[in-house]
Amino acid sequence: MEKEKLDIETIRHSLSHILAAAVTEMFPDAKLGVGPAIETGFYYDFDLPRTLIPEDLPLLEEKMRKLIAKNLRFEKQELPVKEAEEKLKKSDEIYKAELVEDLKKAGEQKVILYKCGDFVDLCQGPHVESTADLKDVAFKLDRIAGAYWKGDEKNKMLQRIYGLAFKDKAELDKYLKNREEAEMRDHRKLGEALGLFTIDEMVGAGLPLWLPKGAILRDLIRNYIKEELLNAGYQMVETPHIARSEVWKVSGHLEFYKENMYSSFKADEQEFLVKPMNCPFHLTIYKNKVRSYRDLPIRYAEFGTVYRYEKSGVLHGLLRVRGFTQDDAHIFCRADQAGEEIKKTVSFAIKVLRHFGFNNFDIYLSTKPEKAVGDEDKWELATKSLEKALKDENLKYEIDPGEGVFYGPKIDIKVKDILGRPWQCTTVQVDFNLPERFDLEYVNEKGEKERPIMIHRALVGSLERFIGVLIEHYGGAFPVWLAPVQAIVLPISEGHNAYAEKIADDLRAKNIRVEIDNRNESISRKIRDAELQKIPYMLVVGDKEKESQKVSLRKYGEGDKGQIEIAELIKKINDRAC
Repeated sequence: MEKEKLDIETIRHSLSHILAAAVTEMFPDAKLGVGPAIETGFYYDFDLPRTLIPEDLPLLEEKMRKLIAKNLRFEKQELPVKEAEEKLKKSDEIYKAELVEDLKKAGEQKVILYKCGDFVDLCQGPHVESTADLKDVAFKLDRIAGAYWKGDEKNKMLQRIYGLAFKDKAELDKYLKNREEAEMRDHRKLGEALGLFTIDEMVGAGLPLWLPKGAILRDLIRNYIKEELLNAGYQMVETPHIARSEVWKVSGHLEFYKENMYSSFKADEQEFLVKPMNCPFHLTIYKNKVRSYRDLPIRYAEFGTVYRYEKSGVLHGLLRVRGFTQDDAHIFCRADQAGEEIKKTVSFAIKVLRHFGFNNFDIYLSTKPEKAVGDEDKWELATKSLEKALKDENLKYEIDPGEGVFYGPKIDIKVKDILGRPWQCTTVQVDFNLPERFDLEYVNEKGEKERPIMIHRALVGSLERFIGVLIEHYGGAFPVWLAPVQAIVLPISEGHNAYAEKIADDLRAKNIRVEIDNRNESISRKIRDAELQKIPYMLVVGDKEKESQKVSLRKYGEGDKGQIEIAELIKKINDRAC
């Protein structure tokens, strides 16, 4: 079969099968788990007589290439469930036999196996016709990891081999180059190196501590968003970190979100829970007085810190944490205002994301999940409201079935970073259910009570996650307006420290974030360290600069820019800080 006509997922699935054949050739006692195709290749899980080491991978890869060269056909076999189960148990394939048992319980009468040479595997397929179809495919065994059988930590830990697979070498090389670049941009390494944040096991996994420069970065982001919120007619509110369990019963979180909430505790014989979301508080604020149709829309915004239980295995730097601050807001509006509010919110979000340097987006409309509250007609109305807003704004989007939240459908906007990787940021959700659960009302123009519509929205999502994305997007070299330190003054010797202090004072007077490196080090060492800290402007001062009342300017990544007057430098920095 021509490679161009082959589906990449079929290629990857077939390679997973060949990997399993190679492993059983090296380890005849190996027991097979599962081996699907994944986004960049494939993996397979094994129960093996010894622990794999990195040196095993090239040996297995060579075995795979030899099997591929034999032009072995993939032959489909269909067996009755009972016969397949007996066959697998006889060959001591305990994990595959368990899968057949699961299929039997689900009412399946037959199962599919594939034979390739001497190797037979329980598998739904599809596969290529022959290993000859894999001859020119670019693949590489990548790494070894542990994986619990069926993803359950109560089960045995198996050994997982990951492989990369692309249709040609150029695609594989491009992926490897991008991955190498991504590793250099890893926000965890850069966050520590640049003094932005740290995570300490004594405090707890998934609970980042913000260092001084990181705290400045958070404030810069928060201050910009807050200014935009106030200009857009939002009102800022502040809410507590805990609330009585009654709140979470009414909201539905205890029923639909309990596994993500931290355990309750008692005070004054009342039960309290740490908040996983800010919504119930904003609903309660709305409800604290009678509202008129003239008051709507009401837009409450908060940088609210929430806490959600995540399994330790999925925690990842700032991108997946247990405590984080959302740029959260809730809009309460009339039915005739909802469409316009959704459009404004989507437009607002894209404006904010572009300000931070993101110009490419993937947009998804997520529909009703399996576990949900509310009437079907309300879900349909909410979904159509979101869809109409996207169409009215001429935005391309995809449907993401069943990925809405339990109380309503949503729009998700994922930004693409400089490497083309998508990151979840903005979410806009229409909610008819929580206003009903909290019995929210407003008085319409006829003096009658009506239920408002609620729109949940976050522009950048959590500050923690967004900062992690920003670090990786910029590789830690932030634009000057976002840089925690915008300029550093580098005196050549101790005799130039006083002049360096004067320059720093002049810059600070113009609200420029500046430091001085007056260590007893060579100027080349100071420049190198400033470059490592990715500081946008380096200001070298010595005798010539002191005499001319100027500085020698170096720009990060560009080198020497010559002498410049202080007033011109201030203008240059502030012009770039827009």
